[in-house]
Amino acid sequence: MREVDVMGVRVEMPSNQPIVLLREVTGERYLPIWIGAVEATAIAFAQQGVTPPRPLTHDLLKDVLEATDNGLEEVRITEVKDGVFFATLVLASGAEVSARPSDSIALALRTGSRIVCAEEVLDEAGLAVPAEQEDEVERFREFLDHVSPEDFESPSE
Repeated sequence: MREVDVMGVRVEMPSNQPIVLLREVTGERYLPIWIGAVEATAIAFAQQGVTPPRPLTHDLLKDVLEATDNGLEEVRITEVKDGVFFATLVLASGAEVSARPSDSIALALRTGSRIVCAEEVLDEAGLAVPAEQEDEVERFREFLDHVSPEDFESPSE
């Protein structure tokens, strides 16, 4: 398992599909995972420190884990099958719960928990970004600094 950081979320064009971008802490690989708009908003809220007036689902789960003294120890992105990613929540009690990576990441950001990714997943779906392409990554980071959760809402019909 390799530790990863959440670089942020963005909308991939022309599909208009949100993605979350993860990066190896001690490597040059990035892992893009396509996610839903609701999860993208939840991740963006957590990264921006937005606290909703009432708890959203991920906030509620965090509160339940804290209230039962069974915190989230780690999120593991365990596999990818036919383009679908799988994750596991590892709780303080040792219990492991299967979850979607997008929900797992949103929860990890709220709890400050570590996120790790299986080497096989990074080998299969990761993208190596050589140092000379880091300026493009920097532009992506600048984009993330100016994006808001509302950017992921569906246009009203």
